[in-house]
Amino acid sequence: MSSRAAKLLVVLGVAAVAGCDLAPKYEPPQFILPASYRGSAPFHAVDPEAKMPPAGDWWTVFDDPDLDRLEDRQRRENPTLQAAAEAFEQARDLVAEAQSALYPQVGANGLISKNRQSAHRLFRSSAGADEEASNLIAGMASWEPDFWDAIRNGALEQQRLAQASAADLATARLSLQAELAADYIGLRGLDQQLDVLRRAITAYRKAVEITRLRWNGGIASGLDLARAASQLGTAQAQESEAALQRDLLEHAVAALVGANPSDFAIAPVDAPGLAPPTIPVGVPSELLQRRPDIASVERQMAAANAAIGVSRAAFYPHVIFGATGGFQDSGFNLLSLPNELWSVGAGAMLPLFEGGLRRAQLRRSWSLYAQTRDHFRATVLAAFQEVEDGIAQTQRLETEVAQQHEASVQADQALSIANMLYEQGLDNYLSVAVAQVQALTAQTAEVQLRTRQLQAGVFLFRALGGGWTAEDLPSERQTVPFGPLDYRSTSGAQPDAATAAVPQPPRSAP
Repeated sequence: MSSRAAKLLVVLGVAAVAGCDLAPKYEPPQFILPASYRGSAPFHAVDPEAKMPPAGDWWTVFDDPDLDRLEDRQRRENPTLQAAAEAFEQARDLVAEAQSALYPQVGANGLISKNRQSAHRLFRSSAGADEEASNLIAGMASWEPDFWDAIRNGALEQQRLAQASAADLATARLSLQAELAADYIGLRGLDQQLDVLRRAITAYRKAVEITRLRWNGGIASGLDLARAASQLGTAQAQESEAALQRDLLEHAVAALVGANPSDFAIAPVDAPGLAPPTIPVGVPSELLQRRPDIASVERQMAAANAAIGVSRAAFYPHVIFGATGGFQDSGFNLLSLPNELWSVGAGAMLPLFEGGLRRAQLRRSWSLYAQTRDHFRATVLAAFQEVEDGIAQTQRLETEVAQQHEASVQADQALSIANMLYEQGLDNYLSVAVAQVQALTAQTAEVQLRTRQLQAGVFLFRALGGGWTAEDLPSERQTVPFGPLDYRSTSGAQPDAATAAVPQPPRSAP
């Protein structure tokens, strides 16, 4: 090779390494955020001595061992979560696939063949033999210098999409955790509701017995007895409906933890110890770093920005170097120098006229970037709406629970007075029936409001990101699953679904 050709190759190699990045400079949108949420003081002042949950284990603030065990089981066995982890692994493998184009492609070829020409082949030579063998061993290599960073931007696009997939996995995990916690709290609320109904049914049975005795003695009318029996039947029907709703929630919990509903049960409790937790809301500026769904759309926007560089590079010449070398013989004397063959060359392609194809591709890349930018803004707005909704629900329900508790106390007192007046013959059973309905309705409403208050806390934790932070997102480098010379990891083993979204070492070191 001449010194001039060698210098040219060196220049091309340096240019390929340096590259010319045609992607626009990426800057995520900036938002002017308020200094605080509209929620009032109880959700901004957090006791520094308060017990805070470990990062990601936000449900532990409810201090319920059964809920802790269910959440841990879901993390290990939920198939939806495992499928999301597989999607993240596939995104990482696409990163390796895109980066492979940066390196020379080297291959080997071997051929053993026996050939016969047709007696009626066009322009057939009568001098040659009709049959002949052809044996070949050869190696080949090709390399495309990445002058315009088309390959690098393509790989960067896949890296950022892999980061988005990791954030999607974190979003799926948080969503499933919140759904499980909400269903479990709803189930425990139904346990309390069933306890209220069973105590009411016991009291109604006693009322029916008293009314029957009075009716047998001619003191009460048949109308009183019918009203008492009707109240008892209505309460029993409500108990059956509450039991049905509990069964359905138990089945939903079973599916969320990856269990067969036929083999799964949660023992009922009369008085669950769940209480509304202290929730550290923080400040609005932190929310952009604490929501995995926001991180996902931001990484998608960054990937779309890199894709613009790929589309721009298509307007410039693409150069590829290739080399082939080996031995070919009609027998097996392949390693003889006279039988050697080789070819070295370079090619370049510059688009001149394609009917607007590349311009259309570039315009589409810009439009996709604008679309992801709009999705980012919409996701941020939705996130702040969810936080404000959660704060409002938690605060309003706290007040509503206190008001409903007072209503329950007064309804119980009214029922006691109505029973006393009826037993003394000073009033008819209609007053007792009305008081029974009011008392049962008030007690049931109080239980349902307490359940909604606890579930509102769950939804607020979810709206705040559940302890996730942007630091949990793998870096662009950490999305690369293996190095270009690593062929040790071919078993297909995947990381656990519970940890696949956090920064992980490659499945095998480069």
